[in-house]
Amino acid sequence: MSLEKLIKKCVQNDRKAQAEVYQVYSGKLFAVCLKYSPNYQEAQDNLQDGFITIFEKIEQFNHKGSFEGWMKRIIINSALQKYRQKNILTLVKDEIPDLIESVEVNEEKISMDFLLEKIQKLPDKYRMVFNLYILDGYSHKEISKELNISVGTSKSNLSRARQILKIKIEENFQIQSINVQN
Repeated sequence: MSLEKLIKKCVQNDRKAQAEVYQVYSGKLFAVCLKYSPNYQEAQDNLQDGFITIFEKIEQFNHKGSFEGWMKRIIINSALQKYRQKNILTLVKDEIPDLIESVEVNEEKISMDFLLEKIQKLPDKYRMVFNLYILDGYSHKEISKELNISVGTSKSNLSRARQILKIKIEENFQIQSINVQN
């Protein structure tokens, strides 16, 4: 069945079409949920909540841009909304320079699973900013609007997330790091 027909059937609340959309896209969208969740269980909850929203709003998809991208945005917004309600995205008072840390791993490669595990263990406010900026390409201005924080807080939280990740990677791989200013 074509994507257009599948979406049309989902608009009509066709459960088989919804199951097919879920089957096709849940794996990729679950990976997105893992980035924004502190653990596997919350990622599963975020995926389910996100798909509920997707199916409630599917008639709003205007067939401009990719359907997967539209769903990804809903999944991210759904996860962020949950954390906004928990009020975990508080302001950081002090300023830290925005650094880019490059890490040399003495010929070893860091697995994506290892890195994802370390990202998931970041404090929520840092994890959200890190994922939005580094993994999903949002600007600090966009992040400030999404999370209702200042641009400076976004930059500070990103810097702190990078510092924490750098320390965690160094602890595990006993590696040398180089700080390069932006």
